[in-house]
Amino acid sequence: MKAVIFDFDGTMIDTEALWFEQTKLLLKEQYDIDLPLEVFARIIGTTNEELIRYIMDKTNGLFQQESFQQILLERVEQQLNHLPLRSGFLPFFTQVKTFGCKIGLATSSNLAWIEPFLRRFDLYHDFDVICTSDDVEKVKPDPALYQKAIQTLEIEPNEAIAVEDSVNGSLAALRAGLHCVVVPNVVTKQMSFSDKVLLYDGYEKMNMHELQKCLLTMTS
Repeated sequence: MKAVIFDFDGTMIDTEALWFEQTKLLLKEQYDIDLPLEVFARIIGTTNEELIRYIMDKTNGLFQQESFQQILLERVEQQLNHLPLRSGFLPFFTQVKTFGCKIGLATSSNLAWIEPFLRRFDLYHDFDVICTSDDVEKVKPDPALYQKAIQTLEIEPNEAIAVEDSVNGSLAALRAGLHCVVVPNVVTKQMSFSDKVLLYDGYEKMNMHELQKCLLTMTS
């Protein structure tokens, strides 16, 4: 393996749980709507179009999207500075660097969203390539983000491991021809993933040498 390419939201830092919690609370406050986890989970790793359609349907078209999203963003931003990296992520990230792999990031979020986090955790300059929604026409589950990352790193898809937390993210990686490891978070752990991905319930159990052996076994 020559590269490890990480997703961001939910994979490196658990923003997904925060977005779900605050979206659910605000929908209940403003529209008395319950937001099932399985509905929210379908937009993780991609755009929020399906969630907007769900809310529009539940409100009979009365959903005030712009004002709702502004209030939601303000609430989320109030708590962002308190979010840590996921447990065990940093030791694994350090292990990847020691292993000699190139390191990439491929996220459906934009650069303005992720850059402050990367700089706060002093990780920005550790990435050999950062691909965001600013760089492609279609985000995950479309493979474009991973394809661009691979092209920039000048390696073959089967020489890279994608680390993801969601179904949409894992589909994008597999469609681009990468090996895929999924480390679900509290929001995505109820999802059903392809048998082509390698599932871990935490970074603490991940070891690059064993990971490489497992992936090669799965594809042999």
